[in-house]
Amino acid sequence: MNTANPNGVDLLGPLEPGYRGILAPHALSFLVGLHRRFDGRRKALLEDRQKRQADYDAGALPDFPEETADIRASEWTVRPAPADLRDRRVEITGPVDRKMVVNALNSGARCFMADFEDASSPTWTNMIEGQINLREAIRRQIDFTDEKNGKRYRVSSDAATLLVRPRGLHLDERHMMVNGQPIAAALFDFGLYLYHNFDALNVRGTGPYFYLPKLESRFEARFWALVFSHAEEVLGLERGTIRCTVLIETLPATFELDEILYELRDYCVGLNCGRWDYIFSYIKRLRSHTDRVLPDRSQVSMATPFMEAYSKRVIAVCHRRGAHAMGGMSAFIPVKGDEGANARAFEQVRADKAREATNGHDGCWVAHPDLVPVAKAAFDDVMSGPNQIDKKFAVTGSAADLVATPEGTITESGARENADVAIRYIAGWLAGRGAAPIRNMMEDAATAEIARAQLWQWRVTGASTENGTVLDAAWMEEAIDTAEAEILEDAHYRLSGPDEVRAAASLLRELVLSDDFAEFLTLKAYDRLTEGLQVSMRLTEFD
Repeated sequence: MNTANPNGVDLLGPLEPGYRGILAPHALSFLVGLHRRFDGRRKALLEDRQKRQADYDAGALPDFPEETADIRASEWTVRPAPADLRDRRVEITGPVDRKMVVNALNSGARCFMADFEDASSPTWTNMIEGQINLREAIRRQIDFTDEKNGKRYRVSSDAATLLVRPRGLHLDERHMMVNGQPIAAALFDFGLYLYHNFDALNVRGTGPYFYLPKLESRFEARFWALVFSHAEEVLGLERGTIRCTVLIETLPATFELDEILYELRDYCVGLNCGRWDYIFSYIKRLRSHTDRVLPDRSQVSMATPFMEAYSKRVIAVCHRRGAHAMGGMSAFIPVKGDEGANARAFEQVRADKAREATNGHDGCWVAHPDLVPVAKAAFDDVMSGPNQIDKKFAVTGSAADLVATPEGTITESGARENADVAIRYIAGWLAGRGAAPIRNMMEDAATAEIARAQLWQWRVTGASTENGTVLDAAWMEEAIDTAEAEILEDAHYRLSGPDEVRAAASLLRELVLSDDFAEFLTLKAYDRLTEGLQVSMRLTEFD
C-alpha cells in the first residue's frame, strides 16, 4: 500500500481533539486515491441521471432495459451472506452521534445501520465525530453518560451487527479538497470507515458492511463494485470482504433490480425498500407527467398499488437471487406520558411489520429501541428461520404497475402540513440535526424532500385541492409564510433557533417557487451549511 503523504489536500474544517487520528496522512492518501480514480466516473453518472430526466420530462416512462434481458432471464445468485448478516429480522437506524451509537448497538436489534446520510446533517463535526464514535464502538472503547440521571452506558457483549450508510453519490464533502475540488462525500465516508476499521472488524468476527443509498442504475452499482474491488486490492483484503445492501429508493432502480444485484454479486447481500425516498423519487422523476400527480403524502402507503408492486418485486427478485429483501422503516417514536397514543402507534407498527413478514420480507427497519420487540414479534410469528430467502415468488409487476397513478385527494390541510414539516426539518438540519422528532415521528431528509417536491409539483401542474383551492404561487407563499410564523411562535419547538427557521422558510420558498426542480434540497441546504469555509490544514502541516 502506498504510504506517502497526500498531495494537494486542503482540510477546511477545524481540527478538534481526536480529529487528527481519523484524518491521519495515510488515511487521507487512501481517500485521495479513491478520489483520483473514481470521481470522474461519479460525475459522469450524475450527468447520466440528468440525461434520463430529460427523457422523462419529454414524456418517456421508466422501463426494463432490453439490453439486459439475458441477465433477468438467466439463473445466477449472489455470494451468500456472512454469518452475522443471515438473520436481519429487525434493524435499527439512526445518526452517528455518540448516544445513538451506544443505544442502537444495545437495542436488541440484529443490526444497526449507522447513517451518515439522510439521518445526519453533514456538518464537519457530525461527520468526523461520527467516524470517531464508530471506531471506538467497534473496539468497545465507547461509552455515554446520560446527563439527566448520570448513568453511564457501554456497548454490551451482544451488540447489534454494524452497517454503515455513506452519503449518496450526489453529495460533496467540501471540508476536504483535492487539488481544489471537493472529494465525493460517499468516498469520504466509505473510505475513512473502511481504512480505520477493516482489521478491528475482522478481529471481532465481522466485516465492513455498508448500505448504499440513492442508486438509480446498474451503472451506479458497477461504480460501487469497482470501488470495493479497488479498496480491497489496496488494503490487501480478500475479494468479497466488503459486503453491502442496496437501498432501492429510486424509481429507476426498480426496473434494474436483477442488474444491480448482478453487478454487485460478489458484494451484495440484499436490497432494501426505502419507501419514503422512493415516493420522493416517483414525484421527482415523473414531475412533468401531469397524469401522475400524487395525492396527499399521508394517503400514499405500502398498500398503494405502485408501492405494493415495487415491494413485491424486490422480494421476488431478491429471493430468486439468494439475497435478503429488507422491508421499510417504521418511524414512530414513543410519546412520553401518553400510553393511548403509544398503544395506537405500536399497533400500526405491528400491522406494518406483519404485512412485510407475510409478504416475504426478511427483515425491517425501526427508528427507536422501544419498537424493536414490536417488530421482532411480528417477524417471529411468520419467520421461523433466520430469513425467508428459500420462499420463492413469481417475479410480477409490469412497467405500468410500477408507475401506476394512485387514487386519492389533495387537501389544503395536507399541503399546509407539507410546508410546516419541511420548514421544521430543514431548520433542524441547518442547526446540525439530521434526524428530527416531529409529531411523534422520527423524520429524516426524505420526509422534507417529499413535502417540498409535492408543493412544487402541485404549483407547476396547476393542481387544486378537493374543495377547489388552486395551489398557485400566491397560495404557496401564504402557506410558507403562515407556517414560518406559527413555528416561530411555537413554544414547544426545539429543533433549532429562530435564525434557522427563517433560513429554512427562505430555502423552501426558493425550492417551491423556482421554475426548475432542485435535484435534492440537501444540495442547496449544504450551500448554506458550508458558507465561509477557511483552510485549516494543508499538506505541509503533515510533513
